[in-house]
Amino acid sequence: MTTSERQKPVFRFAPSPNGQLHLGHALSALLNRDMAEAEHGRLLLRIEDIDQTRCTPEFEAGILRDLDWLGIGWESPARRQSEHFPEYQAALHALIERGLVYPAFLTRGEVKMRVTAYEAAGRSWPRDPDGTPHYPASDRERPEDEWREMLAAGKKHAWRLDMRKALDLIGELLFWTETGDGRSGEIAAEPDVWGDVILSRSDAPSSYHLSVVVDDALQGVTHVVRGLDLFPATSVHRLLQVLLGLPQPLYHHHRLILDDAGRKLSKSQGDSGIGELRARGTSGADIRRLVGL
Repeated sequence: MTTSERQKPVFRFAPSPNGQLHLGHALSALLNRDMAEAEHGRLLLRIEDIDQTRCTPEFEAGILRDLDWLGIGWESPARRQSEHFPEYQAALHALIERGLVYPAFLTRGEVKMRVTAYEAAGRSWPRDPDGTPHYPASDRERPEDEWREMLAAGKKHAWRLDMRKALDLIGELLFWTETGDGRSGEIAAEPDVWGDVILSRSDAPSSYHLSVVVDDALQGVTHVVRGLDLFPATSVHRLLQVLLGLPQPLYHHHRLILDDAGRKLSKSQGDSGIGELRARGTSGADIRRLVGL
């Protein structure tokens, strides 16, 4: 990479190949392309295929085909997260060595039972912005020699960030710079509302939160342009960036494309698939109009 390339703004479009691209993805891809061109910057493509059970080569091929049809070019090669698990594991182990993560042994069913019993007594269990109950404190408070014995015995586990310890360590308020369609300016991060987030599971060597901050840093991303549904997650990303000594990009969270019922479009429900729209005779110009560009 030349010096001039390093100095250019860097944008990225980062879909997961677990379904067809829909109009919401088209908006995000087109905005990234338009903003990169306006800034005389670079546009990267990242295939976020950590979830090997749901992501398929067929869906990835569909993504590439749809982007090409939309006239969106990117620098080759695209980055596939499945090819970079060692880099995510290195970041995780750096946090383990500092005592900032712990092994979590409770299954989802066990967590659900604890939460249900707690709330049956008329008390409220804390939940994250997605509505998922915070993980109980029992594993976080488990003595280290005990959990090391459980690991040595092969006990199935995930690795979770000790949110309280992480926030105590940095001892400062976190902010990010936002230029998107919701709030803008300096935004105060609130990672504690997420509780002890998962950074790695037995079936996935890295979580979205961990891999996205590592990728953005390694790829030199300067501008993160993505949907407003990921606005709350930025608080966790800012915390991980500080803990891992990674640079902070600018953030632009754009409006979402909603269906007639007012819900966010979903890959799982096949909403407004780009391939299907193309097959009906919809043009690229029509897509821009449909997403309000």
